[in-house]
Formats: sequence, C-alpha cells, structure tokens
Amino acid sequence: MARSSSQPLMTVLCPVKFCRFSPDGCLFASSSCDHTVRLWDVGRSKCLHVLKGHQRSVETVSFSPDSKQLASGGWDKRVILWEVQSGHKVRLLTGHHDSVQSSDFSPTSDSLATGSWDSTVHIWDLRVASPAISYQELDGHTGKISCLCYSASGLLASGSWDKTIRLWNPTTSSLLFQLKGHGTWVKSLAFSPDELRLASAGYSRMVKVWDCNTGQCLETVKGLLDVAHACVFTPDGKLLVSGAAVTR
Repeated sequence: MARSSSQPLMTVLCPVKFCRFSPDGCLFASSSCDHTVRLWDVGRSKCLHVLKGHQRSVETVSFSPDSKQLASGGWDKRVILWEVQSGHKVRLLTGHHDSVQSSDFSPTSDSLATGSWDSTVHIWDLRVASPAISYQELDGHTGKISCLCYSASGLLASGSWDKTIRLWNPTTSSLLFQLKGHGTWVKSLAFSPDELRLASAGYSRMVKVWDCNTGQCLETVKGLLDVAHACVFTPDGKLLVSGAAVTR
C-alpha cells in the first residue's frame, strides 16, 4: 500500500533507522520506527511514496541494480519487495525467525540476500514467478547477522555478532573464507570496486581491510575517536572512508 505525498523531508517524526540511495542516484529510501519506508526524489527533496506493509520497525532497505525494485526488512521478520515507480507491494517474503537487519540485491537482480538475528543468511530466488519464493539458507555464523553486501561479480560477504566475517559463493552456497580478527561484532562491510579487498568496521574504533583472494587481513586502521558505524570505498578504490559517532 502506498500513498503519494509532497511533504518535505523534515516531516519524518519517528527515528530513521536506515537510508540508501538508488544506483541511478535519482532516489533514496529511508526506513523508520514508524513501520514505513519513504521514497524520496533527490532533485526535488520531496517524498514520492510512503510504503506501508510492515508491522514493526523497518531496519533495512536496498535497491535493485536497475533501481526499479526496493526491498525492505525489519523487526516483523518480513521482507517486502516494492515496485519503485508505483510504490506498490510486489511480494512478501517470509522465512526468517527473527528481525531482518540487512539486505542486498545480487548484481543481476536475480536474487536478494537478507541477514537476520536468527543467525542465518537467506538467498531468495527472484526469478520464480509464483508468490512463494524459494530460498537458500547460508548458516554457520554463531551470532546475529548484522550486515551483508554483494560484490560486483556476485560474491557475498556477511558480518555477525560472532565477531567474524564470512565470504560466500552464493551460487554454490559454499563458504570461501571465514575472516577472524575483530574483537567486537561486525557492523559494516564494503567491497573495493576491483573486488580485491573487503573493508569491515567492527563495533569499535577499528576498521580492517582483507584480501579477498587469500582471506588475510592486509591492514587495521585505528584512527577513529569512537565506534566505527560505517565504511565504504570511493568509486576509484583509492580511498576508504569510515564514519563514527563522536560524543562530546
């Protein structure tokens, strides 16, 4: 269910839990504790749709590579697929047993990965035409899944409260590497554009950079003043940016 709106950005009153830009840069989506997702027009700073369908706080949103679909997940254990242009609900995906905290589309848009506090990663096959979509379950983590992301070629990385990162080949459901070294739970992941490196931010002042071919830690950066909440490579791969919440 969706409704059009011309309300400005400042009208969102409940806490915003997550935001993400569309790959084409024209839109961004924000999820909130008010059980909704809002789709915004970047150029006009206007809300296009308010997406309603979740029953509890929405913790994650992600766009498909062609910017035509949006996935959302949250505390109601649901994953919902939306059509971006119309704001209509396309599919409801159920199967997780706890809050869905992270999501990402595969580079081909054929599948969607979701990470949950039930300690599993689900890979949903979006090529299935029927309403009931099958999924693979990637298990092995012993803690809640806190973050995940695809690389451009289709590798999948997942981070967990068990302080480890797992690098998967989703096509075969096989584990390539288990990356250990963080002393706290893993909060954010990002592949470099050339896919040779994976950056990870733990719930600490540390950001680590890993070799995707060997699974070895290449570097540990400790320049932050507070917890590293996010990390991302610049498009040319030359810089790694991290963000922290500094309290005064």
